[in-house]
Amino acid sequence: MRRLWLHLTPLVSLSDKKRPWGFLVMAALAVGIPTMVGAAVGQFSAGALGSMGGLVILYMPSTAIPHRMVTLAVCSFGFAASFAFGVLTSFNPYLSAATLGMTAFIVTVITRFFALPPPGSFFFILVACLSRTLPFDLALAPERVGIVLLGCMGACLLALGYSVFVKPQAETAARPPDWHIAAIVLESGLIAVFVGGSYLFALLIGLDNPYWVPVSCAAIMQGATFRAVWHRKVHRIVGTAIGVGVAWAIFSLPLGPWELALVVTLLSFLIEILVTRNYGLAVIFITPLTVIFAEAALASANPSHLMLVRLFDIVIGSSFGYLGGWVVHHPQLFRALEARLKEWRGV
Repeated sequence: MRRLWLHLTPLVSLSDKKRPWGFLVMAALAVGIPTMVGAAVGQFSAGALGSMGGLVILYMPSTAIPHRMVTLAVCSFGFAASFAFGVLTSFNPYLSAATLGMTAFIVTVITRFFALPPPGSFFFILVACLSRTLPFDLALAPERVGIVLLGCMGACLLALGYSVFVKPQAETAARPPDWHIAAIVLESGLIAVFVGGSYLFALLIGLDNPYWVPVSCAAIMQGATFRAVWHRKVHRIVGTAIGVGVAWAIFSLPLGPWELALVVTLLSFLIEILVTRNYGLAVIFITPLTVIFAEAALASANPSHLMLVRLFDIVIGSSFGYLGGWVVHHPQLFRALEARLKEWRGV
């Protein structure tokens, strides 16, 4: 019983990791302001695209200002590229799944090599998945990518203002690169196979707009250990089940664009408070936020059906992520594959 309790305690306990209140407000504004602008001009869906770009604020490191701004600029380019791959290839399920896997591979290699702290590659993959929810229209692709970049630019401006006027509590040095190339490439390749494969599987079995499947798979495979993967699976499913109820309650209300924009801002604020303290609690609010980004119109029309479909998507994605995490964190298998890769590279 004691051993079982030791396994379950991390699922309900709160970490003492806290973020400065100024950063929490800035992160909420970076995501919320684009939806407010969209509501003001009668283009809430375009504002939601800008909010996706605003998520880049989560990659702001607590380093010197020049390094901080360069990091955000590079991450903004990564967001735009990840989004562009999705909107340009969503017309074919096989090509879309392949480019999603390729995106997951590239961003994981880069974030692992440069030792980018959490959320690591996750939000690049999230943006890539959400881009595949849009109807394919080649003529609109430049406009959509541009709106995402505008959201990134807004986040960078907020970060610059915050950096100038708010003195960091503890400025840290930039992390050195991780030179374990074989391990990084192998792990990134496995993540890419499971993320892209889960999306293709969902498309082939006829799931409608199953963006939550690869998102859930990627989120769970972010775990640093297999126990962390297991915790994330439980957090993801339980948190999403509760989050589906929150989303249903939100979309059952007669909310207009301005109200939805305020909900986006509030949800972003709550997520940033909780994500470092307990991932499962943060997932409760990530679920409705992501649905607003991807399917606000459909959710308002039929919230009960859509929420049940998305919960099913997450169970499938979490199962893929759990299996992928087992492979990545299975010591004997992973070391054998790493040794074979080094042999092949002649190292």
